[in-house]
Amino acid sequence: MKKIIILALVLTACKSASYFGDKISSENLVSYKDAKAQSFEKGSIETKIEGTILETCPKKGCWMKMDMGSDTVLVRFKDYSFFVPTEGAEGKSAVIQGNLFVDTISVDMQRHYAEDAGKSKAEIEKITEPKLGLSFLANGVIINK
Repeated sequence: MKKIIILALVLTACKSASYFGDKISSENLVSYKDAKAQSFEKGSIETKIEGTILETCPKKGCWMKMDMGSDTVLVRFKDYSFFVPTEGAEGKSAVIQGNLFVDTISVDMQRHYAEDAGKSKAEIEKITEPKLGLSFLANGVIINK
């Protein structure tokens, strides 16, 4: 009986997740394709989507980039009220809940993110145009372990 309880605890620990910001669930996810279409139609939408973390801000964890299959989405955190780990989250799946919106990211902001990510001066200087894309302002994040 003791072995069964220990095995159950180990399996539960392996499937656990880390929560940041508001406590959210991974239920009722919207497909990124649908969320993207609605965002471009309406300008912004409240949604819950899932993707794979490509990188997080190595300085404070104040942003992350997520692979959504067809796009990379920049995720920031509402009112900077929470942060994600600065390392070790890359390649993990995450659920994010909040506002997906069409965004123009200025040259200065792109350079700031590139600097945070440790890009070289030459790479940073190549950023010369604002970038139109989708951004996400999350109020809650689940990073699956």
